[in-house]
Amino acid sequence: MTRIDEPAAPSLRIGVARSRAGFGSRLRGLLRGSVDDETWEAVEETLIAADLGAELAIDLVARARARRDVPPELAVRHELLHLFAQRDAQPWPRKPGPDIPAVILVVGVNGTGKTTTIAKLAYRFRTRGARVLLAAADTFRAAAIDQLATWARRVDVPVVSHAPNADPSAVVYDALDAAVARRIDVVIADTAGRLHTRSNLMQELAKMRRTITKRIPEALPEVLFVLDATTGQNGLAQAKAFHGSTGLTGIVLTKLDSTSRGGICFSIERELGVPVLFVGVGERAEDLLDFTPDAFVEALFG
Repeated sequence: MTRIDEPAAPSLRIGVARSRAGFGSRLRGLLRGSVDDETWEAVEETLIAADLGAELAIDLVARARARRDVPPELAVRHELLHLFAQRDAQPWPRKPGPDIPAVILVVGVNGTGKTTTIAKLAYRFRTRGARVLLAAADTFRAAAIDQLATWARRVDVPVVSHAPNADPSAVVYDALDAAVARRIDVVIADTAGRLHTRSNLMQELAKMRRTITKRIPEALPEVLFVLDATTGQNGLAQAKAFHGSTGLTGIVLTKLDSTSRGGICFSIERELGVPVLFVGVGERAEDLLDFTPDAFVEALFG
């Protein structure tokens, strides 16, 4: 594999400030004193309120209570870390070779910050030396095409687009053609963001996957789901639907800085086994942070 992404040092303290002041602060307060049955019930309630989910919170508290090797706070911290999906040492996105672009399909419902996230990814890769191309495959909303084109100019990357209502897979095919001709490193494709219950959207995504395989058989497309952290368990339900239909390989959490209930990070990884790779914490092109479990838990309890 050819590496195109050099991870930056994680810096999540600002991004999780509200969660740290919310449920993180409450957990610290509960666990640093005398811990009895009533305290453990309060810990459980705090985790549920933080969008961890009732079943997961109950299980985590039971396992933390059973530990005798470390103090209660450390027990909870360790058990929280165990909820995260296994990280692959392989760089993301996967780039099979120097002349084969990495391909990222960005999925998610409208309003989650999908287009802004695409621009942030493009900026991230471009400023690290990669050649990036965007594909405006959300063709059923003219505004989506225009918005992506505006962001492309802002972050100084080219974009391939067709007229509104064109076949999304045709846009992807032409983008891959251009990528091969221009020796592009990363192709990032926007996709339609209709409700996850619409089967035609899932069919479109499956068709895009077939198009990628047809044009570049060696490609290893990533499917990146954009989730609004403020939607909590509703967002988790959306992610489950997309994962079941498209096979997600990564997650971006947007608006994490806007919520005090950052427990969704734990529940989504535990439920799906898919890693949260990035966190969006603002509107600027630079506002996309690397996500690592250790740094996230440390930021919550720090």
